[in-house]
Amino acid sequence: QVQLVESGGGLVQAGGSLRLSCTASGTIGSFYIMGWYRQAPGKQREVVASITSGGYTICADSVKGRFTISRDNAKNMYLQMSGLKPEDTALYYCNFRAGPYEVWGQGTQVTVSS
Repeated sequence: QVQLVESGGGLVQAGGSLRLSCTASGTIGSFYIMGWYRQAPGKQREVVASITSGGYTICADSVKGRFTISRDNAKNMYLQMSGLKPEDTALYYCNFRAGPYEVWGQGTQVTVSS
């Protein structure tokens, strides 16, 4: 069973930067996808970026060129966010998927002031 813990959220001014971290514990396996999602008040949860066990990454168009997803091993994943905008304000979640198995973290709040 995998558990995820996010950290690194906070309050930042527009144009600033934050780095989110997600630490996974448990048995990870060889084939999986990890990703960052976010949910703003009154909106649906949306994918921000994801990375496969093979290292392939993809980012949503809304954050391309500003956010970077990375991983230093199977258990630590990061989201480097720069050029933050007020519309990036949301609760950010870490997600792990391996076949039908899926786990979510508890979320970390990112608030960008104008």
